[in-house]
Amino acid sequence: MQIIADHLDVSTATVSLALRGSPLVADATRQRVQKIAREMGYSYNRSAASLRTDRTNILGVGFHDITNPYFAELLAAIEETAAANGRSILLGTYAENLERQDRVLNTLKEYRPDGMIICPAGGTTAETLAHLMAAQVPLVQLSREIAGVDLDFVGSDDRHGTVLAMEHLLQLGHRRIAFLGESELISTGRNRYRGYCEMLAKYGLPLDPALVYSGWGTRETGLKGVQTVLAVENPPTAAVCFNDLTAFGAMLGLRHCGLEAGEGFSLVGCDDVQEAAQWYPALTTIKNFQEDMGRKSAEMLLRRIAEPGAPARRVVLKPDLVVRGTTAPLRKR
Repeated sequence: MQIIADHLDVSTATVSLALRGSPLVADATRQRVQKIAREMGYSYNRSAASLRTDRTNILGVGFHDITNPYFAELLAAIEETAAANGRSILLGTYAENLERQDRVLNTLKEYRPDGMIICPAGGTTAETLAHLMAAQVPLVQLSREIAGVDLDFVGSDDRHGTVLAMEHLLQLGHRRIAFLGESELISTGRNRYRGYCEMLAKYGLPLDPALVYSGWGTRETGLKGVQTVLAVENPPTAAVCFNDLTAFGAMLGLRHCGLEAGEGFSLVGCDDVQEAAQWYPALTTIKNFQEDMGRKSAEMLLRRIAEPGAPARRVVLKPDLVVRGTTAPLRKR
């Protein structure tokens, strides 16, 4: 800074402000300072600055899965919102593995982020997050919610989403409806399955365990799941899938069985990722507005950082049914 100050005949304070892009410095001076700094190979020392300001301007993001386009869309919205507010993001992933999640969250914590957005792995409990809460790291739960913790949450009304899917299939005349991707280890799984059970009861239909296939929301679960339920003595004519990935796998599984979604079998996904409209046939699904969820989670974290003592907030978005080509009225056999 002294070299630049001497060269431009300005104070080191002016150089310091210019390097930080401060509006207190005239544009022409700021550009001259930054040009010389670049020529000298200068780069901003974020770690040193964080010691001075007690802020890193980094938001940690912990996701169990980034291969699922749903989470990629969430992440894009988080990053865009963070960037608009002068923050960068640091991402860690851990699959559905609690030990790996613990390592990743500890590593993220070591980078001293200003706060963290977390979509926890299946089986996560309040005790799992205790070390972050003890360190007073501002936290926001996204999509999945952990019982027994007083933390901010942004997600979708997952039970209502399945109610919409079931209502659609039942109105089309289907009565033997499978559920692919049941999981009690995550809040989204519990809530979506609860909506399925409630709608069966509302229409006076029995819950047949043979039509429920358990597993994570993956293509493999959908493929194996639909083949399994079609092999029962009285097979279903439709299925609600935990998410769109499960539905994509189920569409492939149907083709292995000589069926096509929307013709011999009706199928509903959940999330409405961009790929859903691009499949053939295009997927009927529940739209969860993940762009809004990602943006709201980042905004909520920024508020939590600014007001650490504020009461915890929950933002739950109402999903919509998007009808496309994979559902049709029941055909009499």
